[in-house]
Amino acid sequence: MMAGDSLFGVHGAALEVRAKRMGVLASNIANASTPGFKARDIDFQAALKSAEGSNDRGIDAATQYRVPTQTSMDGNTVELNNEQTAFAENAVQYQTTLSFLNGRIGQITRALKGE
Repeated sequence: MMAGDSLFGVHGAALEVRAKRMGVLASNIANASTPGFKARDIDFQAALKSAEGSNDRGIDAATQYRVPTQTSMDGNTVELNNEQTAFAENAVQYQTTLSFLNGRIGQITRALKGE
């Protein structure tokens, strides 16, 4: 266990996974009209376990292709409404985790200053 793990707990790893997921979801949205593009997503729980174990390959292994509810004629599996919803939810969760970490850093800074 690294020293930072005890200070920030699971939140540091969660922030990393959420950031990577945001990139995957943004790629899906950007490729919504690209023929043959296959939408992907990250299994958050599996990726978090891997990130906690300092196994970056595990985060990549937790990335899976989405199964569309309705197939597209051009082979694209992006369902734009679902991707936008997932992106917005992930952004809120990212911001919540970041806010927690900022608060924790503030506590540590005050403790070090003796306030």
